[in-house]
Amino acid sequence: MSLIQNKKLYLNYTISEYFEAGLKLTGNEVKAIRNSNAQIDGAKIIIRGGEAFIIGLNISTYQNHDKIKDKNKKDLELNITRKLLLKKKEILKLAILSEKGFNLQAENIFDKHGLLKLQIAVCKKKNKADKREVIKKRDLKRDL
Repeated sequence: MSLIQNKKLYLNYTISEYFEAGLKLTGNEVKAIRNSNAQIDGAKIIIRGGEAFIIGLNISTYQNHDKIKDKNKKDLELNITRKLLLKKKEILKLAILSEKGFNLQAENIFDKHGLLKLQIAVCKKKNKADKREVIKKRDLKRDL
């Protein structure tokens, strides 16, 4: 069951491979994601020092229902670099693919046996002509 999706990914990129990774989060962040108070659009995965990190995952603060909510305050979106939990072989494979020119994008966050997992898409950017073809096909299907 997908909790949060990156819907623009399929329009802008051609996806060649998928990886599954765990996320290192706090309790309030997990609750916020389960309430769909997060945005994954534009999130990228980087490999640094033999570890994988996600940049651009915006998670709003979780509002406890017992507390009085101040309507004048806006939720602060936390745009922090978060660590991904992957095996060493997977990290090495992702590092090799990113050096070859592939982009590592976050596709969706889903629940698997009570744990939050991130699906990583290894993809290449589409050009304008490819995007137009996808839009035309989608419009034709809608008209039929």
